[in-house]
Amino acid sequence: MTLISTSLNGLGLVLLTHAVYSAHEHSLLPTTAALPLDITIELLAAVLLLCIGIVLASPDLKPIKWSVWGGKLSREEHKAAEKAGDVTERDPYEQLDVRRGFLDIRSKRQDFADWVREGATK
Repeated sequence: MTLISTSLNGLGLVLLTHAVYSAHEHSLLPTTAALPLDITIELLAAVLLLCIGIVLASPDLKPIKWSVWGGKLSREEHKAAEKAGDVTERDPYEQLDVRRGFLDIRSKRQDFADWVREGATK
């Protein structure tokens, strides 16, 4: 993939440079005509090639869930520790899996109302 992305980025950069130079030369002409279609097409092709090359060269996306990311990191560190012969008992990313979620105010309010009713009947 690196050869393809590097080639696309190089070709896109050459085309972009040529299109910009051609547009500059065209702007120096005494006529006030619009930019020729071939320069516009070359510019769009250069931008498209650069976008494809950059996307192909980019690394994989990381997971957005902390528990997935922490589990992946934990497994990688555990494998590295096993290779080195230094296996630890405690997982440093364990807290990501067992942490509390959001506080449910409505259920807490209902629990409190039930508690008050139970206290009033006694």
